[in-house]
Amino acid sequence: MVTAEFQRARRPEHKEQRREAILAAARVLATRDGVRTVTLGDIAAEVGVHKSALLRYFETREEIYLQLTAEGWQEWTEALRIALADAEPTPSGGSAVITSTLAARPLFCDLLAHAPLNLERNVSLETVRAFKVATLDRVAAISQLLSDALPGLGPDGGRKAVAAVSSLAATFWQVSHPPETLARFYAEQPDGGHSLTDFPRRLEELTTAVLAGLTAST
Repeated sequence: MVTAEFQRARRPEHKEQRREAILAAARVLATRDGVRTVTLGDIAAEVGVHKSALLRYFETREEIYLQLTAEGWQEWTEALRIALADAEPTPSGGSAVITSTLAARPLFCDLLAHAPLNLERNVSLETVRAFKVATLDRVAAISQLLSDALPGLGPDGGRKAVAAVSSLAATFWQVSHPPETLARFYAEQPDGGHSLTDFPRRLEELTTAVLAGLTAST
């Protein structure tokens, strides 16, 4: 374990290394087990310290995952910037890029649902302000990317598209990855699983519809 070394961190660069170690542990656990199941104690155990040591760097578990959500928005923005440059300038072309870049980021899709439901509710004003400012900046950037890539969408259509698509991704990811007990129920009674979806296929279908509708209405 690295408890003693972790707690002795004093220099700024060492503290940043500790923060990155905590974020990395939280990322591994949530990717493997799902955001909802991971506790602060789980993260501390993954890092190799007592959970009180984590509170030197993050105020709550929720702050840790808000940080990862903000990073997810940044990473998705850059992926879209690259992929949209070569995309077909149509609703179906834009939808294919949006879907592929989101499907490649399962943790981000999971976090999209948890951010408004609980992650924003157990943090300080300073933390939620920093998260919102960073996220809104990325939303504006993605809106512009979509507006540039899809003729007729426009800035307002781009903003509406981001809101709709991120909501769809958050919902479909949760529905298509049910908890163990619900998955067992669906296995026993297949007709009860009618709401289960193929995440990429369903997301692409409805994203195409959203983009087509917004493009036609502007």
